[in-house]
Amino acid sequence: MEPTVRQCLKFAGGVLEKSGVDSPKLSAEVLLAHVLNCSRINVLLNGDRLLSSEEAVLYEKLVYRREQGEPVAYLVGNREFYGLDFKVGPGVLVPRPETEHIIEFCEAEYASEDEFVFADLGTGSGILAVTLAHVFPRAKGVAVDLSRDALAIARENADRHGVADRVQFVHADFCRPLSKKWCFDLVVSNPPYVTEEEYFEVSEEVRNFEPKMALTSGEDGLDHIREFLPRIVDMLRSGGKLFFEFGWRQGEGVKKILHQYDTELAGIVVRKDLSGHDRIAVAQKI
Repeated sequence: MEPTVRQCLKFAGGVLEKSGVDSPKLSAEVLLAHVLNCSRINVLLNGDRLLSSEEAVLYEKLVYRREQGEPVAYLVGNREFYGLDFKVGPGVLVPRPETEHIIEFCEAEYASEDEFVFADLGTGSGILAVTLAHVFPRAKGVAVDLSRDALAIARENADRHGVADRVQFVHADFCRPLSKKWCFDLVVSNPPYVTEEEYFEVSEEVRNFEPKMALTSGEDGLDHIREFLPRIVDMLRSGGKLFFEFGWRQGEGVKKILHQYDTELAGIVVRKDLSGHDRIAVAQKI
């Protein structure tokens, strides 16, 4: 007998609650919405809907994969960022809402019709580069990453949102000088910033599934920031702006590093996220 939506959610909720994964009820709902190709609200409003045997089998498989800690975003293949749907998968970080602050601050600095050239260092799935190109239709950018797998996903996301003609993807280490001399009006980045100690404190689903190279950055989590700031100073035009994310306990350390460039950078500010934690660094090339 085919199970109902309500029965499936009860089964999945019980399995995932016992497993200790993050947000078990939400996970069950999102996975079922994916299987049924509908919204989560539609799932909740149609508890008596029957699943076909194929749908029930697929849902059960996804639930058991989630039980092992595999991120929901990897299981469904996408994650929303700033109102846009992005493809994600093993090899790229799952987008976090804190990173959306970078786009918000950019919107506060630029008008939608402004024309400028930007760089996204450590682009991952392309969330920052693609979103900037989408929000600012006259902007063009370069997105850099050391992972070819990540760049492949980022290119797909650029195609998905119709900005592939305005974003160039570059395979390179953004902590090293790029082979081509660039000059940018804006540089954004969500670099690795997890300390080695913190890495062993994060949830198992992050540690076991998301790429470590995109998360960790030395003993204090600031190695990438130290290494890429000289590159960024060289890359920015006079008046060019910089926005990058860092860990919530790293505000003072980030300010100290930025102030080493007082002769080249001005307007150095650390801004907070919605939780009141230091999160985004802002600076401008003199």
